[in-house]
Amino acid sequence: MSDTTIREYVSTDRRRESVDETATEQETETATEQETETAGEQQVCPECGGSLVSDEARGETVCGDCGLVVEEDAVDHGPEWRAFDSSERDSKSRVGAPTTRMMHDKGLSTNIGWQNKDAYGNSLSARQREQMQRLRTWNERFRTRNSKERNLKQALGEIDRMASALGLPENVRETASVIYRRALGDDLLPGRSIEGVATASLYAAARQAGTPRSLDELETVSRVDKMELTRTYRYIVRELKLEIEPADPEQYVPRFASELGISDEAERQAHTLLRGAKEVGIHSGKSPVGLAAAAVYAAALLTNEKVTQSQVSEVASISEVTIRNRYKELLEVDDAGLFA
Repeated sequence: MSDTTIREYVSTDRRRESVDETATEQETETATEQETETAGEQQVCPECGGSLVSDEARGETVCGDCGLVVEEDAVDHGPEWRAFDSSERDSKSRVGAPTTRMMHDKGLSTNIGWQNKDAYGNSLSARQREQMQRLRTWNERFRTRNSKERNLKQALGEIDRMASALGLPENVRETASVIYRRALGDDLLPGRSIEGVATASLYAAARQAGTPRSLDELETVSRVDKMELTRTYRYIVRELKLEIEPADPEQYVPRFASELGISDEAERQAHTLLRGAKEVGIHSGKSPVGLAAAAVYAAALLTNEKVTQSQVSEVASISEVTIRNRYKELLEVDDAGLFA
């Protein structure tokens, strides 16, 4: 067979493949359009035009107006088992944990369990335990492929440690992880410590979520000093263009009141004192933590509850002098009758 004949065969095959691909694409588009039209038609009842309701107990789709059964024997995509507590649910579930930003690999990698037991629950021999320990070591090394992943792993561990010490919820940890990932992606870390950027990210996330913590509280659990924290925080907020409102003193009151064990009436009184202070404007230029601590102490005095300045100072990490100065200002506004 000559070269010309071979080239003709090849060109003919290529044309056939292109025609087949075009036909397949057209069939796929047609099927998609038909599914869309079918889904749109099933949104209303074919008899009366009423809205359809799904009855999950019977696996039926019925019309809410005339009662016509449009579809039956629907497939239940949920689990076939029931669980009544978290431990039972974990033991019966056959899927892994959801992806999370709080892990450097988003929780998609595989971990080797620390229990030295086989699939039947039997203990491993000494040689097998040594082998599993070596596998754990290599698995941990392979999970971080480059310097950025090692950086991210260390930082997210710091964020989780500090958030646990401060009692911050999971949504704050997720937000802090996203902020740190953005800072790492924009190359904002050169010249700054991992701990400093991680602490600044957690501080910004706590303020965004409405559960702020003071700089002094962050300093007690962080490995950086207050000066580095404030400097890094301002840099992160400016470069990432984070929209963070000034901290509201009222956001600190529930936590202080809970730790001091004061009544709901005293907590409401503290909120009233702070709202009046904001109306007058005496909160401007003052620490929101100090104002919140002073309001809690003043509210305890007004409701005749036994709370000392030292107790409030310990909970809020604020000096007793600041509490005395602020609470006197709040009581002066209250005595002036500027607010109820």
